[in-house]
Amino acid sequence: MSIEFLLTTLIVVASPGTGVLYTLAAGLSRGARASAVAAFACTLGIIPHMAAAITGLAALLHTSAVAFQILKYLGVAYLLFMAWQTLKEHGALKVEAETAPRSDRQVIVSGILVNILNPKLSIFFFAFLPQFVSSADPNAFVRMLELSGVFMAATFVVFVGYGLFAAAIRNHVISRPRVLAWMRRTFAAAFVGLGVKLALTER
Repeated sequence: MSIEFLLTTLIVVASPGTGVLYTLAAGLSRGARASAVAAFACTLGIIPHMAAAITGLAALLHTSAVAFQILKYLGVAYLLFMAWQTLKEHGALKVEAETAPRSDRQVIVSGILVNILNPKLSIFFFAFLPQFVSSADPNAFVRMLELSGVFMAATFVVFVGYGLFAAAIRNHVISRPRVLAWMRRTFAAAFVGLGVKLALTER
């Protein structure tokens, strides 16, 4: 496994995006355990994109303008929904004293959707991973699975780190209503910003 692949993976994973934002929100609102659940959920959300890239479905997404636009605007709509929920105190930054099992399921479902409804992730897998797998390699399929596994592992570890940091400052945030209100507005604005950025994204 090349150093170039590892470095690029870390840069892509650590760059702020919907998954990072969602994991931070989970850590701030529900604590360390919920942030780890959110990180796991975002990691699971990578699997459909990985499968699409390996089986060639990402090629259809890359070449079909209609398919790309449908998935893109579903992602935009979901990000705007998350922004609205955050402002209404029912979404990612809903503060709870204890995390019930139902809350875990909600975190997982939302975290998976965050990454499933991201067409750029499919394109990333389609365009990036093949550069590190030789077409002449008889074990190319296995190689793609290995690299995808490394990407998913890096995603989980980095996101857990983000989440634990957010959980560590949680008490300082929720004990200050004004700070919490400011954080909600900031996260909502960030979700809207990511939605606008996705809406303007071209194939």
